[in-house]
Amino acid sequence: MVKDVNRAALEQAEKFGGKLEVVPKVAINTREDLSIAYSPGVGAVSSAIAKNPDLVYTMTTKKNTVAIISDGSSVLGLGNIGAKAAMPVMEGKAALFKRFADVDAVPIVLDTQDVDEIVQVIKAIAPTFGGIHLEDISAPRCLEIEQRLIKELDIPVFHDDQHGTAIVVLAGVFNALKLKKLALEDARFVINGAGAAGLAITRKLLYAGAKHVIVCDKVGILSEDQAENLPAHHAAIAKETNQEHRHGTLQDALVGADVFIGVSAPGVLKAEWISSMNDKAVIFAMANPDPEIYPDEALKAGAYIVGTGRSDFPNQINNVLAFPGIFRGALDARSRDITIDMQIAAARGIASLVSDDELAPDHIIPDAFKEGVTEVVAESVRRAAQ
Repeated sequence: MVKDVNRAALEQAEKFGGKLEVVPKVAINTREDLSIAYSPGVGAVSSAIAKNPDLVYTMTTKKNTVAIISDGSSVLGLGNIGAKAAMPVMEGKAALFKRFADVDAVPIVLDTQDVDEIVQVIKAIAPTFGGIHLEDISAPRCLEIEQRLIKELDIPVFHDDQHGTAIVVLAGVFNALKLKKLALEDARFVINGAGAAGLAITRKLLYAGAKHVIVCDKVGILSEDQAENLPAHHAAIAKETNQEHRHGTLQDALVGADVFIGVSAPGVLKAEWISSMNDKAVIFAMANPDPEIYPDEALKAGAYIVGTGRSDFPNQINNVLAFPGIFRGALDARSRDITIDMQIAAARGIASLVSDDELAPDHIIPDAFKEGVTEVVAESVRRAAQ
């Protein structure tokens, strides 16, 4: 199947030369059309905006346009393949924005991986856009880039690899715990992978009310009493988690856990370790394309619920459930940023799309094509923004 999909993608790219085109909203068929759409009529619009800059949101495409920006440093599972090779992914993301939320998105790839240069370029082009969607920028640089832009721009900035993944994971957690009849504050979580996605998942769980969270990385369990030996972003999360000051490996962390969330590497979760977890263990194995453990192995080992990032297994943790509706809601609300409250609201909106009658171990997350996903997420975000 993968070979067929790859071949089809290459043929599509060759045939169409990309996934996007620019189509004018207004007719330009006569001299009068031309004089209204461009010169001399356009001067009146520019003059009006010069007098009242806020009119840019009602008189130009800014109100519905998002920039999708990458430096090509962490593209899908391909790694640091550079700006040009990142372009097809950014085009694909732009196509999803239009398909699912009717948001016009422009793919932009930057031929620099310098944090200061990236921030400077995005700040310079920001007046064109109603929002900035950061994509496929490696950690920990992505953390600094996003935080600096949030502080310095007056439009929403959102790094999907962090927050999109975390929001859909949180939606899955809400529904999985509902099936387990376990409160969030009582559940024990193990996050494996302390990159951008793992840190975002952890912070959203904590903000939503989780009390028992352990984060693991290549060095094992992150612990506050070892913070001086950790990178700054790992030391910071270690101070917020692992309240029991446990040490050891991922295997040690899993003893007595209710939920494993992997954003790490293929095959790192061994089936025999699941038996040390609490009854009805929940496994989110999201390494792509090969997960930390395959669903059939996890279920055979005693897991109750298993989710992955793949579309060929049940419970796909798919970012497309989140980012189109989040930006639709933020743009409609004219929000300056996308706050964590807006993100938690989006997660609850996604979770609500699986009714109590539909909820089952193999159905805790709605399908990306389920009718109403974008509308529910956008409305949840709008309400939180207000």
